Amino acid sequence: YRVLPRPVRVSISDFFSNLTTPVRAVNALLQFKIKDTATELGRFVVNTTVGWGGLFDPAGYSLGWKKKSEDFGQTMGHYGVGSGWYLVLPLFGPSSVRDGTGVLVDQFLDPLLYLKMKNWERYSLAAGSRINALSLDPDSYEGIKRDALDPYLFIRAAFAQHRLANVSK
Repeated sequence: YRVLPRPVRVSISDFFSNLTTPVRAVNALLQFKIKDTATELGRFVVNTTVGWGGLFDPAGYSLGWKKKSEDFGQTMGHYGVGSGWYLVLPLFGPSSVRDGTGVLVDQFLDPLLYLKMKNWERYSLAAGSRINALSLDPDSYEGIKRDALDPYLFIRAAFAQHRLANVSK
C-alpha cells in the first residue's frame, strides 16, 4: 500500500478524519469543551466545502484549527471512570476496558453506520482506513521491537501514559 505517494495517503487519512468529526464534536461537547466543539464543527464545514469533501485540511494548514482528539473513552475518563484492565484488541491494538467500551459507543456517532451500506462495504471502508493509517506510520512498532527490552511492557506503559494525558487535557 505504501506504493501510493504519501500525499495521496494523507488525503485519504484527512477524508476519514473528516468523517469522524461527529465523534470528536459530540465528545468535546459532553466534556463541556465548547471551544473544541466549535473548532471541530468549523473544521468540518471548511474541510468539507473548501477541502473537497475532506480530502484536504485547509482548516488546519490555512486557518490553524487543529483537530482535537476526543472520544467516549476520554469522556468517561473526564467523569472519573477508571481505565480498567489493559487489553490488546485484534485489529484495534492497545486499549483498556474503558476505551474499548468507548469505541463501541463512538460507533453510534459514525455517519457510515447510518448510510444504506452493506456490512461488508462498511467493514471494507474501516479496514481501508486502518491500512491507510498504518501506512503513514514510519515503522514505529519495528523500532519498539528492536529497541525495547520488553515491547509488550513498553507499549502498555506508553498507551497508559498517552491516554492519561488525553483525558487530563
